Amino acid sequence: MKAQPLTDFQRLSINDATTKIQLTLEEEIRLYAEMGIQGISIWRDKLAQCGVDRAAKLLDEYRMTVTGLCRGGMFPAATAQGRQEAIEDNRRAIEEAAAIKAQCLVLVVGGMPEGSKDIAGARQMVLDGLHSIIEYARSLQVPLAIEPLHPMYAADRACVNTMAQANDLCDEVGEGIGIALDVYHVWWDPDLRHQIQRAGKARLLGFHICDWLVPTQDMLLDRGMMGDGVIDIPQIRGWVEAEGYTGFHEVEIFSAENWWQKPAEEVLTVCKERYLKVV
Repeated sequence: MKAQPLTDFQRLSINDATTKIQLTLEEEIRLYAEMGIQGISIWRDKLAQCGVDRAAKLLDEYRMTVTGLCRGGMFPAATAQGRQEAIEDNRRAIEEAAAIKAQCLVLVVGGMPEGSKDIAGARQMVLDGLHSIIEYARSLQVPLAIEPLHPMYAADRACVNTMAQANDLCDEVGEGIGIALDVYHVWWDPDLRHQIQRAGKARLLGFHICDWLVPTQDMLLDRGMMGDGVIDIPQIRGWVEAEGYTGFHEVEIFSAENWWQKPAEEVLTVCKERYLKVV
């Protein structure tokens, strides 16, 4: 079942990685709003450069909805001290998300510690880390959104690679945790529809869109604009919305050699055009 065509931009959000090179956070907030885009997802490095208080004021002034703060996670480490430092950093991220009224804190959970070959052990560290921060997240009313990453990142970025694994973690941790579904990472999974159904409305905290290019020139920095690759985005959106998801559709494009080299206004214009045409 494919989703119905989109006719306006009320649910369009831009992850500010999409204009990572061109704009500061303050410039992004102003430009996105001027172009009729009311959703933004923010990376913590840009938030730090702007300042949390300044960003919160600007977001309120321009009536922007923060669809996510990127990122928490990165739990596995070779030492107990390293794991504790990750937990402390996640607590700071939760505080930042609360301050800017983010709808969720996106978690890229981390891969295996340097020198390790124990992926099961890394996954246990992720679960332990989630248990260590969930009560604090609940107290500040910040939902945690696990983002499964494509298996090519299993070693270094995220040892949670499927919706099934993310659902299992949600089962273990309980209230206050869900999933950020990024089509770039999960489009290939033959069990995707079933796992979206398993997640249901309560767990689907984010829906991220871009496209998978063939060939892909860089694992991290060669994502495609919607419609330029092989992902059937309307089909996946249809599955998500069949479960009751009514949140934003967040464009997140890492593109060092293409879209990051273009003026931000041009990038956002194409995002809007493709959003109505192919999403």
